[in-house]
Amino acid sequence: MSDVVRPGGAARGSIKSVAGLQQRPNTDLTGAWMPQPLTRLEDTGLNLLNLADLVLKVLYFGGYLAGHQISEIVKLPFSGVLDTVMEFLKREKHVEVKGSGGLGDAGFQYLITSAGVSKAREAIERSQYAGPAPVPLQHYIDAMRAQNRERLLVHEAQLRTVMSSLVISDEMLGRIGPAVNSGKSIFLYGPPGNGKTTVAETVGRLILSSAMWIPYAFDVDGQVVRVYDSVNHELLDADERVRLGVGVSPDPRWVRIRRPMIMVGGELKLAGLDQVYDDVNKYYEAPFQAKANGGMFLIDDFGRQQVRPRDLLNRWIVPLEKGSDFLTLATGRKIELPFHVLIVFSTNLDPRDLVDEAFLRRIRHKIEIGDPTPEQFREIFTRVCNAKGIRYDDQALAYLYKEWYLNQNRKLRSVHPRDLINQLIDIATYLNKPPVLTKEMIDRSAASYFVDL
Repeated sequence: MSDVVRPGGAARGSIKSVAGLQQRPNTDLTGAWMPQPLTRLEDTGLNLLNLADLVLKVLYFGGYLAGHQISEIVKLPFSGVLDTVMEFLKREKHVEVKGSGGLGDAGFQYLITSAGVSKAREAIERSQYAGPAPVPLQHYIDAMRAQNRERLLVHEAQLRTVMSSLVISDEMLGRIGPAVNSGKSIFLYGPPGNGKTTVAETVGRLILSSAMWIPYAFDVDGQVVRVYDSVNHELLDADERVRLGVGVSPDPRWVRIRRPMIMVGGELKLAGLDQVYDDVNKYYEAPFQAKANGGMFLIDDFGRQQVRPRDLLNRWIVPLEKGSDFLTLATGRKIELPFHVLIVFSTNLDPRDLVDEAFLRRIRHKIEIGDPTPEQFREIFTRVCNAKGIRYDDQALAYLYKEWYLNQNRKLRSVHPRDLINQLIDIATYLNKPPVLTKEMIDRSAASYFVDL
């Protein structure tokens, strides 16, 4: 049976702090958690030999580099931390100094020696990772817990304000708010084109507007797991980084981001929900739900993935109920991570065709996003016309409704006004005419948009 690394402990063979120290909790002026500054090597919680291997790989791939350049790559301050590593490498004759390109020790130019090349190749055989130094697994766990102690709540007034750009009923708002406040899971279902994804994204922007800290990567058993990526995480501007005092900055291995909202669709596979091991570069990429920690994970088009819906839901049972997720390394070792994710399933398929009642019971809130009423459709159509600079006409909409909906037994969809007006604008541009809601233009727009199935 494989060992499990659990919060609060470490499995045999994992990297420990040089001095056995744990990172002390810290907060900014608002009381929010933030990483401590690094003033000495022991503060990193990492082993000197592992950091030396990381620097050697950086020099092996990067060539002739100044101390401050190495510092920027591995995200460690030179003074007090990286200078200790460089002194060790010089003593071991793995690097040598070749002049200075600036003031202070950080300006020294470092060159890897032949002995250093051999050592770097040994390290590359184990892993080709040569980026920001990871934080220890326990530091990552502590940070996720500290930053997610309080549930992100939304109140009626806030929800009304953020939803004001959408045409949505009071009844629907009354169901969405409590679902979001549950912090667990939401199942949005209904016909396509009625705004399920838009509703989820809009709510996400409200509850995820605050900032949080995540590491570039964390270390477990000497293996690197990358967490931050520029596609799924919105990095805040450098001038927004909270400072602890004059000339003192937080641990640079951490980045300040907006709470993440990660969306996946039909491309999602079950394997993508575990550590993704790069066989060539020999390090891990954190799965989607780990990158979404502290935020929202939206599974769009649920039921169209290349995996059975039942298997996908089975994967979430333990994390949703226990607040912890178990991930497996390529060695078979399992690690336990905090699971602070609001999971939103969105589908236009009948829920009864996807999973049985027992599975649906495990999803806290089920919300149907149905077709708009004629009054709601009119409001959406009016808003789209105003946004596009087209004069709204009640008679034109009545003609559209009668000819293309009632007469053809077609259902209203919330997305239709936007798409039909865009069709009309495209046609008017081609004809070199101003876009106007005439019967002719409505017929041409609808004929080129609707498909009878």
